[in-house]
Amino acid sequence: MAKEIPLRSQVNESDKWDLSSLYPCDEAWETDLQKLQKKVEEAGKFKGTLGKDPENLLSAMKWISDAFMLAEQVYVYASLKSSAEANDPENQRKMGVVSQVYTSLVAATSYMDPEILEIKNLEKWIESNDFDDSRVYLKKILRQKEHTLSPKEEEILAKQSELQGTPQRAFSMLTNVDMDFGKVDDIPLSQSTWSQFMISPDRDLRRRAYDQFYATYQGHEQTIATLYAGSVKQDIFNARIKGFDTALDAALYRDDVPKSVYTGLIEAVHKAFPTLHRYYALRKRILGVQELRHYDVYVPLVSSIKTHKTYEEAAEIVREALQPLGEDYVKTIYKGITTDRWVDRYENKGKRSGAFSSGGFIGAPYILLNYKEDVIGDVFTLAHEGGHSMHSYYSKRNNPFLCYDYTIFEAEVASTFNEQLVAKYLIDNAENETMKTYIIAKQIDDIIATLFRQTMFAEFELLCHTQQENGQPLTASTMRKTYRGLLEAYFGPEMKFEENSDLEGLRIPHFYNAYYVYKYSTGISAAIALSERVLNGGEQELQDYLGFLKSGGSKFPIQTLKGAGVDMSTQAPVEAATKKFANLLDQFEKLIG
Repeated sequence: MAKEIPLRSQVNESDKWDLSSLYPCDEAWETDLQKLQKKVEEAGKFKGTLGKDPENLLSAMKWISDAFMLAEQVYVYASLKSSAEANDPENQRKMGVVSQVYTSLVAATSYMDPEILEIKNLEKWIESNDFDDSRVYLKKILRQKEHTLSPKEEEILAKQSELQGTPQRAFSMLTNVDMDFGKVDDIPLSQSTWSQFMISPDRDLRRRAYDQFYATYQGHEQTIATLYAGSVKQDIFNARIKGFDTALDAALYRDDVPKSVYTGLIEAVHKAFPTLHRYYALRKRILGVQELRHYDVYVPLVSSIKTHKTYEEAAEIVREALQPLGEDYVKTIYKGITTDRWVDRYENKGKRSGAFSSGGFIGAPYILLNYKEDVIGDVFTLAHEGGHSMHSYYSKRNNPFLCYDYTIFEAEVASTFNEQLVAKYLIDNAENETMKTYIIAKQIDDIIATLFRQTMFAEFELLCHTQQENGQPLTASTMRKTYRGLLEAYFGPEMKFEENSDLEGLRIPHFYNAYYVYKYSTGISAAIALSERVLNGGEQELQDYLGFLKSGGSKFPIQTLKGAGVDMSTQAPVEAATKKFANLLDQFEKLIG
């Protein structure tokens, strides 16, 4: 019988995160919220004075740092409270209020960047030691010069920024709330239960759930296609109004990522198609089916092993697996996930599903989990989120506020790196061949999901945006045709698709955050390359990696990762990841006979 989900009040305090590093109580948060509202009111006091002299600019930078550090602290506290107990009306109020105030702060300070860009002697000014804490921040503003509008135009864009999320919010409401997927064998079919149907050993159940799920999408395909087309048009508008040729150029410019990284990723993955197709041929053989169907790709090839790892045991595994990262790293993460209570460990009513790491310059780098003792994957999740938290831990201890935050491009490296070490540890210490086979199968699945699948998504985004940029309208029909072509290319000749299989391209929420998903693919590629470099290297290789964690946002990601020992401007890291995929596949075939 399923264990009843407890109320938040019934969870042991030691199993909850300790938010006192942010605020000792809600009253202290309310006090800072009022301070933040006053910051919004006084934000215009620097208008027209930033270029007067270096002292005025320094004062403004100090104010910006203080204001946004406060805003981050207030926001993170409210966000964490809401994530742990979203059904509490008070937590809902906190999130609503702080979101509104944060948006107001952004709008109230939107005049600053255009005004800073008008300072003729800016490059000379910021060479002074007085600008040590804000030099990187100002240099990043400076490189935006040709893509920054007038102060009035930037203010208008800032004020309407909330409207830009309308396609994404409408898509979310439609697919998560309005669409009724019905039941299959009296079991509700929904976005959240879909994956459970797809891993069922009952093939007929998988087929019926698949057909019913996509039949529901087909009933709304014109609406969803219109929403996504609107999102793409918005991406293109935002890019062109800022002086970029394409939406891809705009997205990559923020992180100073060359276009060749994006296109090179796709090219390198295409080269690995023979190995990927070999995997699907193996899947077909193991499942013993005459035709491999799209609803057959998620059912596990290795039966889930019976395991029981308490949270404390999971923390011990993480500690042992991460030993190659050195004493300081291991000691810090272990204290964080145990006695220092960074982690909100278990499920409770109203708690957000899944897992994440979240924090700011002030306070601990917190982790939300919904840990289950019988799910070995949750050990990996703890290591993964711990990787994010340690990245934040080192970043904010080695950088001023205005340049401590790292990019998403870099974020997935630190988390996936830790998963690589946990996998190696569990394989090396496997109690039997079954456990070893299971972990290798998990690694194979992870590379397929994170490298191959996300690259397919990235290619779809590129094709859709390019089509619209070339004046060819996006419709449900053209989107489906494009996506079907990608399905056939990636899955290969062993796969037979259903009539509605290409509707998958209309159900991916990440597409409403343009050119985001490729970072998962580059992240796992860099993580695999760097983990092997550290494991096979010495002290210098370790220090190179720790230097990457400490760099925060002080450099752009390609430069930072190059310092760690991996050059993402080449296809070599992706090729290393696909080579590891091939090696894992070889090991897996030998183990299953």
